[in-house]
Amino acid sequence: MDDTLLYQIALTLIPRIGPVQAKILVDHFGSAASVFKARKEELDKLDGIGEVRASSIRHFKNFKKAEEEILFIERYKIQPLFLTDDCYPKRLLNCYDPPTILFYRGNANLNTSKIVAVIGTRSNTEYGKHITEKLIADLSRQEVLVVSGLAFGIDAIAHKASLKNGLSTVGVLAHGLHTIYPEQHASLAKTIVKNGGLLSEFKSNIKPDKHNFPNRNRIVAGMSDAVIVVETGIKGGSMITAELANSYNKDVFAFPGRSTDMVSAGCNQLIKTNKAMLITDAQQLLEIMGWENKKTSRSKVQKELFIELSADEKIVYDILKLSSYTHIDEINMKSGISSSRVAAAILNLEIKNIIAVMPGKRYWLI
Repeated sequence: MDDTLLYQIALTLIPRIGPVQAKILVDHFGSAASVFKARKEELDKLDGIGEVRASSIRHFKNFKKAEEEILFIERYKIQPLFLTDDCYPKRLLNCYDPPTILFYRGNANLNTSKIVAVIGTRSNTEYGKHITEKLIADLSRQEVLVVSGLAFGIDAIAHKASLKNGLSTVGVLAHGLHTIYPEQHASLAKTIVKNGGLLSEFKSNIKPDKHNFPNRNRIVAGMSDAVIVVETGIKGGSMITAELANSYNKDVFAFPGRSTDMVSAGCNQLIKTNKAMLITDAQQLLEIMGWENKKTSRSKVQKELFIELSADEKIVYDILKLSSYTHIDEINMKSGISSSRVAAAILNLEIKNIIAVMPGKRYWLI
């Protein structure tokens, strides 16, 4: 049995150690195995851990449960994705509370260059269905990965439209991969696995309890470049996801609806409070995200030829050359250097009048 995976799963079973603490531990010690082998004195002094959590780590003995989980993974051919794995969705690492380990079945690249979450109410109207289907059809000329939650309504419409238009799609679940909820989407889920994937942070036999859905929603928000809300009421999972996306500095978009339509009240509220940008079609989304190919201007070529850059500045500059309006998360992900070094390089490039910042922590070459 793989001891590496055993320690990785065991890390998620330690009392009082959640995703935030697990990330602190892995960032400091480098691996899950090293966390379990660390001295209590080292753990005690670590910010965010302290004596109580250090004691929980040192006294943890329930490796049998981790072993059972590995048997489940092997039986169902599930791919475990730990924080430090190459295939782990790197955008989640820029969130303060990334899942410590994810369980994945599928073939989609979770680190592809363009990922959008399309979400909304379970009780959609024909208007919402039409918008969702047209949005995804218009995105089909881009290599976009569409993420949603496999729920009734807009989620399912988004998944089905993606499959119809040849786009990969990933369903993020609020339960273990031993089942599908809602059960009516079992057939859809099988198709998604062949043309995208199913993703969950929940272990085997974890049921879709109500408190799991906000955790699921943070993955939908965190692994995406943009979150698009089609229809939603004032309350509900889509509003939670939009709030989470804002807290992660993601771009949030919403389709407006009539003021009298309760199913669009949430979208209108997001737009009104500047928590989402108003869009009416895919073209607006592509322009704002900078996903339309643009030729390099003469001034940019001149800057490249004549301005001296440090090693870190050159890394950031080269990333921005490849695509307009690049989000800070993408820069961090592609740079291969620490976020603090990226921040310093960006500041210097701004001072040198080489780059400019746009709303939503997105940068572009002047």
